[in-house]
Amino acid sequence: MNKQDLISKIKQLDGISQDERSYLINLVNTKKKYGLVWEDKPEDVEEQLRDNLPVLKEVKDKAIINGEDNPNHILIEGDNLHALTSLVFTHQGRIDGMYFDPPYNTGAKDWRYNNDYVDKEDSFKHSKWISFMDKRLRIAHKLLSENGIICVTIDDYEMPRLFILMESIFGEDNHLGTIIIRNNPAGRSTVKGVSITHEYALFFGKSLNSKVGRLERNEKQLNRYKEEDENGFFEWVNFRKPGSMRKESPKMFYPIFANEYSFRIPDMEFNTESNEYILKEEPKIDEIIIYPIDDDGKERRWRWGIDRFINSSNEFKVTRIKGKLHMYFKGRMNDEGILPMTWWDNKEYSSTAYGTNLVKDIFGELQVFSYPKSLYAVIDSIKVLSNEKDAIILDIFGGSGTTMHAVIELNKYDKGNRQAIVVSNNENNICEEVTYVRNKRIIQGYTNAKGVAVEGLKNNNLRYYKSEFVSRETSLKNKRELTYLATELLCIKEDCYNEENIAIKDAKLFVNKKITLLVLFDDHNIPDAIEFIKSYEGPKIKVYVFSIGSDPYTEDFTEVLNKIELCALPDAIYKAYQNVLPKRKKPAIIEMETENPIDENGEQLSIL
Repeated sequence: MNKQDLISKIKQLDGISQDERSYLINLVNTKKKYGLVWEDKPEDVEEQLRDNLPVLKEVKDKAIINGEDNPNHILIEGDNLHALTSLVFTHQGRIDGMYFDPPYNTGAKDWRYNNDYVDKEDSFKHSKWISFMDKRLRIAHKLLSENGIICVTIDDYEMPRLFILMESIFGEDNHLGTIIIRNNPAGRSTVKGVSITHEYALFFGKSLNSKVGRLERNEKQLNRYKEEDENGFFEWVNFRKPGSMRKESPKMFYPIFANEYSFRIPDMEFNTESNEYILKEEPKIDEIIIYPIDDDGKERRWRWGIDRFINSSNEFKVTRIKGKLHMYFKGRMNDEGILPMTWWDNKEYSSTAYGTNLVKDIFGELQVFSYPKSLYAVIDSIKVLSNEKDAIILDIFGGSGTTMHAVIELNKYDKGNRQAIVVSNNENNICEEVTYVRNKRIIQGYTNAKGVAVEGLKNNNLRYYKSEFVSRETSLKNKRELTYLATELLCIKEDCYNEENIAIKDAKLFVNKKITLLVLFDDHNIPDAIEFIKSYEGPKIKVYVFSIGSDPYTEDFTEVLNKIELCALPDAIYKAYQNVLPKRKKPAIIEMETENPIDENGEQLSIL
């Protein structure tokens, strides 16, 4: 069928509206794409965002503060779609690693959609789950740094759909690996299938610059390096690079003259036309020529180039195996560790022994949370996400709080300064009574189920927030309310929480060793702010000022611009949210008050 002929016929149809005509033409023009197809199922929590903007409000009496030099871990109570939207303003492009353990959608009453459990008989069970994950993963993609990595764990039930979904969002080329974790050694029985002992961890990068972190060697791997010289431990490794081919690097396919006791590089030159080395001398009577050719006769390549080989001759030896001479070199341990493998079977990855039992031990109770992750599986996953000691790690399926616990333990282990941001709903008081209490005890110390005192890891702070809302109507009243409520978002964004007194009306000042944060809620107080800035001798000031439009009064601050960085509120929040909020059902109604809500170009402001 000719597409253009069909479009011409649609244009000539009578009895349909212009919108209907455009819709039909669009259907004809739509190209088929490879990927998932599902029926989008609206969520109640998404509908809330059609008329409201999410903000975060700190619960001050739950804060655990042990000093401003310690990492500020953040626990957010609320729906993760709302929290993710708020974090777009505070952390877009800044999250180094994400560890997500979403509901597995097995129908075992472990997941609600619009307040109803999704059971096995639900004909839209997969569509609901994909819709749920798609919305969250797309926002998560915006939060990841350019080098960032996300890990999502899942079992066989939704694995095929999750993999395709993540490929569509993060890109096929950014799939860094899928790890199989033996998390249930005893096996989980199924009605008709095999006993399940594993789950999957899917790792995707934000870009081609994303690279997985390395892990420490286990005891078995360490035992390989039994020999020692003045440079440390090593093992003898065949100098031929396995899996390689000569054609990939012709200059790495060079001859080595050798006998039982010595070896050397002969006089030769590389012919660029034939892509091979031409010998200018013959081997001595007791020498043979060794090339990187394997036992099957395949032409491989050496691991190092000629110059490095010559300059490191003390790293090599000749070994006779099955009557043939081979070149071996000293393989040494990489101080950075090893690349993670696709099969994890460490006994500490058991979710029962090192998840359920650990949580019981912390709480001293039989059962406070079902199926918590192994602390050590999460710790190693975080190491794969990033080897940076100041990484920001996000988990939007907080559960029992294992991810925050893992970050705190990892900081203790290598004296790091990582920060955890964890989101948990409060269904059955999980966030307040489990997620929060667990990590409060880890930081402050606790007595375990055996009555033994466990020392707290006090080099950490914990701050507790709840999701709140401001109307999306862009009235002056709502803009002012959003600016006031955004103060705590600003503290999270700048990681600056220590409030100090300031003699400026309708203003707040926050200071730490790295930054000063000045928030002006009224533009009438700009002259007083300028006088304060002139005499201020602390760190560079970031000034957030209430503005009807997008201009942060740059001209007014001209004489102190060298000491500050300006930003207009709430415009900065509106701009951050505009690409992640769902469309409104009705146009915004602009409430005219004492000032016209227009920008500096005279255009009427209307959010999203």
